[in-house]
Amino acid sequence: MKIFTYVDNSNFFIEGRRVSAVGTGLASDIYDAIDREVFDNSWEPDYGRLHQFACGEEEEIGRAKLWGSPPPGDSFWDMVERQGFDVETFDKSVSGEEKKVDTAITHQITKETYSLIDKNESEIVLISGDKDYMPVINDLVSDGYSVSVYFWGHAARELKERASNFVSLNDYLDYLSR
Repeated sequence: MKIFTYVDNSNFFIEGRRVSAVGTGLASDIYDAIDREVFDNSWEPDYGRLHQFACGEEEEIGRAKLWGSPPPGDSFWDMVERQGFDVETFDKSVSGEEKKVDTAITHQITKETYSLIDKNESEIVLISGDKDYMPVINDLVSDGYSVSVYFWGHAARELKERASNFVSLNDYLDYLSR
């Protein structure tokens, strides 16, 4: 079985800080953290553990790719590459917003699904939780692909219900933390 893993880093990182804020008592629950924009800014993910958790053993890895929008000259992305992920970055917009990431991920998944991924011998893992991925998830699951979503428990309901499998990272917060 080959595992093809696609990570929306900003989505994983920002929402992980919210989940950690709940765990440390900074917010009463995830909806309080979202409403009040509360984050545990001390929470740092361990990308080596995320890679191991989501991608499996080395011989099982078909793809392990992470996308994001780093500040210029940030050495973080070199570290993530050393942890085993292929990295693709995009500049933020003039207003500081991340652009192109969701589209780039869905494009890569679609391209590889129909050219590289054997639906009988592979699993697609998406680490993100927003509804922007619904069209590609709908198509892949309808076409018989195994698509797992690994994300924090408050991922979009539609995404959790439509994926072949949903794994809540909330139970693994300590393991995925540095």
